[in-house]
Amino acid sequence: MSLSNRTLQILNVLTVLLLVVNTALIFLYAPLERTMGEVQRIFYFHVGVAWVGMAAFVVTLVAGVLYLRTGNLRWDRLGAASVEVGLLFTFLTIVSGSVWARPAWNTWWTWDPRLTTYTIMALIYIAYLMLRQGIDDPNRRARFAAVYGIVGFISVPITFFAIRIWRTIHPAVIGTGSETAQGGFDMTQPMVVVLLFSIATLSVLYVCLMANRLQLEKLAERVEQLKARILSA
Repeated sequence: MSLSNRTLQILNVLTVLLLVVNTALIFLYAPLERTMGEVQRIFYFHVGVAWVGMAAFVVTLVAGVLYLRTGNLRWDRLGAASVEVGLLFTFLTIVSGSVWARPAWNTWWTWDPRLTTYTIMALIYIAYLMLRQGIDDPNRRARFAAVYGIVGFISVPITFFAIRIWRTIHPAVIGTGSETAQGGFDMTQPMVVVLLFSIATLSVLYVCLMANRLQLEKLAERVEQLKARILSA
């Protein structure tokens, strides 16, 4: 995902504009939910960051497979960057979910199956970054990280299907969830439109953050090369 400076600037501006439009749609276009009121509007952000966070780990999975097949370190860099950005979205999911849970469940946190598996998933990918820090050799680090990223991905589908496998108070957005779920509601057409736009916007934000992160990595490598040249001169 190496972009020219001009393209990266355009992507940055586009992302900001989409975030502004998305925020306006959430607060001005989406109807007020009758039961939960204004706090329900965090739903559009919460679902979006949750979906994109999991999608980021899919990218790490694919990047790991491609690295093992090709040995090209650019796939390792892509996988590592996607974990970093994915964890950011995962953290935002937990925070926004807690804000939404307080009025919906009368608590900031509960060890519900979905929340428990989500926390385990986050810890698995935090351990991925810790593993990388403990290995100095680039190729060996990339190989271990690729295998870990593939195996660790098992936590993602388990987390996604948790509300469909176990009894849970967490509502399902798509498909049928547990009958004991609390905080669910029927979405009107405007709600669906805003939700889809929010997911698309946050997906663009993911791409933007990834592009900037990889650009930063590229610049860091260039600095290291310049240092090596100076020291060898």
